[in-house]
Amino acid sequence: MSKQFDVIVIGGGPGGYIAAIRAAQLGFNTACVDEWKNDKGGPALGGTCTNIGCIPSKALLQSSEHYEHAGKHFAEHGINVKGLELDVGKMLARKDQVVKQNNDGVAYLFKKNKITFFHGRASFVKAAEGGYELKVAGAAEESIVGKHIIVATGSNARALPGAPFDEENILSNDGALRVGAVPKKLALIGSGVIGLEMGSVWRRLGAEVTVLEGLPTFLGAVDEQIAKEAKKAFDKQGLKIELGVKVGEVKTGKKGVNVAYTNAKGEAVSLDVDKLIVSIGRVPNTIGLNAEAVGLALDERGAITVDDNCKTNLPNVWAIGDVVRGPMLAHKAEEEGVAVAERIAGQHGHVNFNTIPWVIYTSPEIAWVGQTEQQLKASGRAYKAGTFPFLANGRARALGDTTGMVKFLADATTDEILGVHMVGPQVSELISEAVVAMEFKASAEDIARICHAHPSLSEATKEAALAIDKRTLNF
Repeated sequence: MSKQFDVIVIGGGPGGYIAAIRAAQLGFNTACVDEWKNDKGGPALGGTCTNIGCIPSKALLQSSEHYEHAGKHFAEHGINVKGLELDVGKMLARKDQVVKQNNDGVAYLFKKNKITFFHGRASFVKAAEGGYELKVAGAAEESIVGKHIIVATGSNARALPGAPFDEENILSNDGALRVGAVPKKLALIGSGVIGLEMGSVWRRLGAEVTVLEGLPTFLGAVDEQIAKEAKKAFDKQGLKIELGVKVGEVKTGKKGVNVAYTNAKGEAVSLDVDKLIVSIGRVPNTIGLNAEAVGLALDERGAITVDDNCKTNLPNVWAIGDVVRGPMLAHKAEEEGVAVAERIAGQHGHVNFNTIPWVIYTSPEIAWVGQTEQQLKASGRAYKAGTFPFLANGRARALGDTTGMVKFLADATTDEILGVHMVGPQVSELISEAVVAMEFKASAEDIARICHAHPSLSEATKEAALAIDKRTLNF
């Protein structure tokens, strides 16, 4: 007889495991099915984010930043380093340990919240009495039935047509995190978040990095002024970024990868590199879900079709995270997971897409929330803008990193904050103040009137708010 549950979550990534925990907190008999395996074949909860995405990339970014500081910047502080050596193997081992700690943390939370975990791949079998029957293909095949099903199966890296990932020469985010030695030459196709972050890692460690971007503008989704400031910093670091290229044939050989492309001037270029990272977006993961068995509707991209409340076309079947519409961000998936669990309980779960923050963890970091200046111009909304450079911030000077700025955009009449954009040191931590402010419909004046600690990077946020009315105090 099939095991019965109130809620079954398919997928143990940020959206899935958080949805399961919230459902259990609300008193539901909850199960979660996830197929990720560690190197020993055991469960590795946390999904793409924990295993081959957010967490390991940040571990490598931190390690590579330490290496670059030791080699290039410690002397400014009176710290002289002799015989600096790089141990890539140890760096990767540390990254793997960080991943394992997060895997184990999710497993502990499942035990704490009495969530039943199944290690394997879940697929729909049929609508059944009491909900939906799922097959779990793991070490042993099992049949489970859930009254409510939450699909949180995430996304997969999109491959370049004609150049599939082999994870040796042509790398997705997975292979890019497992390169065993610093390549002399590295190319990236796509200047998105993953591409820039991994490019930054290997550039710091000594690789010559070329980024090939098909669009004529750099970071088109970012506020134009902030994107220009970021590109200026990347150019100075030696990250070679070519815009407006058209990639042609990609060939692998004994010596690496050859990429043929046409540059923005229309010139044919042949680029030989040791490794190629392809970062051209991600696609919803519905492989093996057997959606057709129950008539679960998918859109033309293969994403599960949902309404504003994450309901699918089937009663009591929900979907969240990368496998549905909206930004493919771990924290967006988490918010949807909580909201769906609360909706199942009859509560009013809420996700505000207008206040979801975005972060690119390069150096300088890039973070933003709300509308960009180009979006406001396109919509015809009257606005005011204010900026403040980290060059005039005392804490940034003490850190030795004065790159970038904070930018506020506010309604010209009401002063309501419409967007906040940052590029500079540790702005991933500063953006939350802007998110809170926008969630509570704050004005720029509200932030300008709040006392910020001195010296702190957050003073740049206050000063940018002051700049809306051209009354900065330190610039």
